Amino acid sequence: MISTGPEPPHPTPVPAVGVVCFRGREVLLIRRGRPPLQGSWSLPGGRIEWGERAAQAALRELREETGVEAELLGLIDVVDGLFDGPADGARHYVLIDYAARWIELEPAPGDDASEAAFFPMEVLARLALWSETVRVIEQAWTLHGTEERR
Repeated sequence: MISTGPEPPHPTPVPAVGVVCFRGREVLLIRRGRPPLQGSWSLPGGRIEWGERAAQAALRELREETGVEAELLGLIDVVDGLFDGPADGARHYVLIDYAARWIELEPAPGDDASEAAFFPMEVLARLALWSETVRVIEQAWTLHGTEERR
């Protein structure tokens, strides 16, 4: 094999969390105020801080981005978020997604969210969500939606 020199450096993947927070048949979303996917609707979440457990990070990020209090129902999935656009730069997030049940407080945008709101499950298709976000929400509903139907 002929070497053409060193490979360009790649950033280290960043561990992060996301939360699918249900209130009845509604799911909580934020409009991203920063890259990646700035301006798009997404799940609340963000980076795990040093020494923080993933589940703790999920609840902290949910509070910081939406002001909402919730209880975690369980792990949904782990998703690789690979973003390489001119506005975003090269980013690789390892997203640990949890399902949660809303407890109290109305959503209000905070941290890097420009908007925060609950949406009925039936309108999600109109929001042009990232395909993995849609898949994770559907998986969360299949696994934990029965708890919200009570």
